Amino acid sequence: MMALDQQQSALLQEVTQFIYREARLQDEHAYDDWEALWTDDGVYWIPANGDACDPERDMSIVYDNRSRIALRIRQLHTGKRHAQAPRSRLRRVVSNIELLEPAGDEIRVTCNAMVFESNLRDDTVWASRNEYQLRRVDGALRMVRKTVNLVNNDKALFSMSFLI
Repeated sequence: MMALDQQQSALLQEVTQFIYREARLQDEHAYDDWEALWTDDGVYWIPANGDACDPERDMSIVYDNRSRIALRIRQLHTGKRHAQAPRSRLRRVVSNIELLEPAGDEIRVTCNAMVFESNLRDDTVWASRNEYQLRRVDGALRMVRKTVNLVNNDKALFSMSFLI
């Protein structure tokens, strides 16, 4: 395998730190800060029923545009989301971060993630392959699109009352 040049290596480090920060913000339920990571045209997608390829035609667990992302966060802040009272304790492990298409201000990235959730109901492990479309906005990386491909999305799932 060919070694990454310095520019690619620096970009990979920047993207890795961005993804780690996103995971930490989600684990800490810092959803206002997490929301700030999105572009105005951001899309958050969690496909259902296997390897879906078109959220306009295939079933989704979540398929949110930017305003729907903001609405979900406002709902979490009301304290009336009983599935999150008390809040789940969360920890993510992110690995295998790979740059797929770094081109100009847009960067396609993929990684594996495991989320451990502990709540009153039980402990649950969520495993996924995450795909990101990142864009530079005012010099900083922001999410244009995040797709969370859950390993078991073709089976009945527990209620996911946090943002995975």
